[in-house]
Amino acid sequence: MITLAMMFALSVGPVGTAPNRQPQLAAGNGVVAMVFGSGESIWLARSLDNGRSFGAPAKVADLPKLMLGRHRGPRVAIAGKTMVVSAIGSEAGDLVSWRSTDGGITWSKPLVVNDAPKAAREGLHAMAGDASGRMATVWLDDRAGPKQLWGAFSEDGGATWSRNTLLYQSPSGTICECCHPSLVATGNGDFVAMFRNALEGYRDLYTIRLRGGRAIGAPVKQGLGTWKLEGCPMDGGGLVVKDGRITSAWRREKDVYLAEEGKPEVKLGPGQDLALGANNQGIYAAWSTPEGIAAHVPNASRATKLSAAGAFPAIVTTGDGAIVVAWEENGAISLTRM
Repeated sequence: MITLAMMFALSVGPVGTAPNRQPQLAAGNGVVAMVFGSGESIWLARSLDNGRSFGAPAKVADLPKLMLGRHRGPRVAIAGKTMVVSAIGSEAGDLVSWRSTDGGITWSKPLVVNDAPKAAREGLHAMAGDASGRMATVWLDDRAGPKQLWGAFSEDGGATWSRNTLLYQSPSGTICECCHPSLVATGNGDFVAMFRNALEGYRDLYTIRLRGGRAIGAPVKQGLGTWKLEGCPMDGGGLVVKDGRITSAWRREKDVYLAEEGKPEVKLGPGQDLALGANNQGIYAAWSTPEGIAAHVPNASRATKLSAAGAFPAIVTTGDGAIVVAWEENGAISLTRM
């Protein structure tokens, strides 16, 4: 049993000879689920008390050449009463999902989500679900050559997936080639996706709303500033919807920013690899710095230090309104509850 105290991180040690990497979190139905990769295996640890404690990790599946690192790794989402885990393996280049109807104890056989072979071989994707059982997943897609944002949708908690849908293609030829997308559910089968664009040499984050299995409206640039960059920073961002309003967080040059809908972005400080969450207190962010994991906490005058080491944080809001943060650290996964 792994027990958590407020603002105190304990570790989920390596499950094998390979380090634990790229944690992701989801919450629903009284469960907080944490998924991570280790070697070619996907593991999941569950909390049944809103993140106060976690049971020992159990293996979900093995996936040859499981893609890990720089936000490549498994994802987990809870949709209605169903839990779904997804991942991409470089050997096949496919986005694969597994489904559990017993809270993450047993898992279905894998389903391939992309309907063009090897289209997801970049390994960067996001997945989300809502209380009604509807789900969406988006990924960087290679089927046309230049990177495009594609998606698939499920009306039955991941039991089946729709035909793939082109959600966005850049008029400059490609979106940013290796920055991960983000995705949140807004309810009633609607979702918001975020991706880093590449427009005439400028690499900024954009959000786009999804409804009825397709993109609606024009993408919306995040923040007032811009980043001209000849290359890919390999860094996406975080996305949350609170009270119907979108808040995003992302890196521009050497700093990370928080952008609430309708307001100018606010610089949080130096760093990268942002994750974002929210509760009734406000917006929370966590990110990697050279000095470890930092967090933005509502009503705090400066960043909170969560750890002197670590990288790639993930955030989830629990059923009782707490915030749980997980991150890589020294081959293990550390967690804290705020």
